[in-house]
Amino acid sequence: MSAPTDFDAEDLRAKLDGAVLLPGDAGFEAACRGFNLAHAFRPDVAVLAGSARDVAAAVRHAKEAGLAVHVHSTGHGYPHQAHGGMLVNTSGMQSLVLDPRRRSARVGAGVRWDRVIEEAAPHGLAPLNGSSPDIGVVGYTLGGGMGPMGRTFGFAADRVRGIQLVTADGSLLEVDAEAEPELFWALRGGKCSVGIVTELEFDLVPVPHVYGGAIFFAGSDAAAVMHAYGDWVQALPESTTASIALLRLPDDAQIPGPLRGKLSVHLRFVHVGEEAAGAALLEPMRRAGTPLVDLVGLMPYSAIASVHQDPSDPMPAWEGSLLLRELDAGAIDALLGAAGPQNDVPLIVAEIRHLGGALARGPEHENAVGGRDAAFSVMVVGPYPPPLMGAVEAAGHAVLEAMKPWAHGGTQINFQGFAATPEAVRKAWAEPTVERLRALKAAWDPECRFRFGYSMD
Repeated sequence: MSAPTDFDAEDLRAKLDGAVLLPGDAGFEAACRGFNLAHAFRPDVAVLAGSARDVAAAVRHAKEAGLAVHVHSTGHGYPHQAHGGMLVNTSGMQSLVLDPRRRSARVGAGVRWDRVIEEAAPHGLAPLNGSSPDIGVVGYTLGGGMGPMGRTFGFAADRVRGIQLVTADGSLLEVDAEAEPELFWALRGGKCSVGIVTELEFDLVPVPHVYGGAIFFAGSDAAAVMHAYGDWVQALPESTTASIALLRLPDDAQIPGPLRGKLSVHLRFVHVGEEAAGAALLEPMRRAGTPLVDLVGLMPYSAIASVHQDPSDPMPAWEGSLLLRELDAGAIDALLGAAGPQNDVPLIVAEIRHLGGALARGPEHENAVGGRDAAFSVMVVGPYPPPLMGAVEAAGHAVLEAMKPWAHGGTQINFQGFAATPEAVRKAWAEPTVERLRALKAAWDPECRFRFGYSMD
């Protein structure tokens, strides 16, 4: 599908409260720009939707005009270049209704986690956000959503109560466990392009504070700290979620001196429970090396971004990942061999996340989240400006290749990165789930109007 030459932008504008932008219009480039600047967005028309009504009208207009439809809010998770067709930008859909009594929130498609965190905190509640609260709620949750309290409470998709969806014919649909249960299954973890989600309702958890934060160790301690981590996490209770990363930060004045322009080891730790218990659990890692910076302590959940300290400014980045069935000494040596201190590699992050616990269990109402039986995940991220593209891809693939002897065989769709071929995408789910998702796509979008998400074919 491509834009016809007689596309009537004025007719569409008359149907919307939001804006309709064409290439060359003021605001068009901003509407199309995603967080990862390595992905280009070049649609024929961009719609800045302000409501579900706007989204439905835009989809109906696209159908009449024969246009493919793409969608994004923050653009963090967009998997491929978007050329031609219509881009629906939902970032202006900022409704947020918090119900402290029911411990739930219902948000519009443009809401980011930081707003939910801020509004839930006065009630002693927290959402199951990602490591970066700057990410949009909807896209993150549709891909599962594995966050800093994952081992304690599971995936964000496990806590979804209801979904409002615009379908391929422009109808507005309410989806939950009783109304359209098959769609409800697929949308929670299937990252499937069967419609545009305009609102999402989900549970909040009673967590006013956590014992957590970050510890940074010198790169010279990498082997000792990484091996200590591999032994330590095996006995962690479900109340604790921890990850570790080999971190190469640029020589930038905004970065603390001990970490600037050097390799460091970044331990991320979140314990849901009492301070004393959390400190006791963390003590073996505090003794594993000499901390350059130790930021772990009792903190309000509203400070959760300080654990991972993910970047908040858009940038071009390459990423790749895989899941592991185990993490033994050999796996750690392999990671160190590919990305450790002796290597001069153009990677910002090579991380290991500990899974299991509540992440391994499904919710009351089954959903499409894949990879629950994996024990760990590995992700690599590198800067992706043109001069570094080849070197970054080579270094990233070298790390993933080194970890393959311990690979689970699958991936997490939210961490799919540049592995966007249908064959690679299918690895995010077991084959029966893939076939079930394909059937849903064929039933709800037979013309393949929606082109966002990852293609399995």
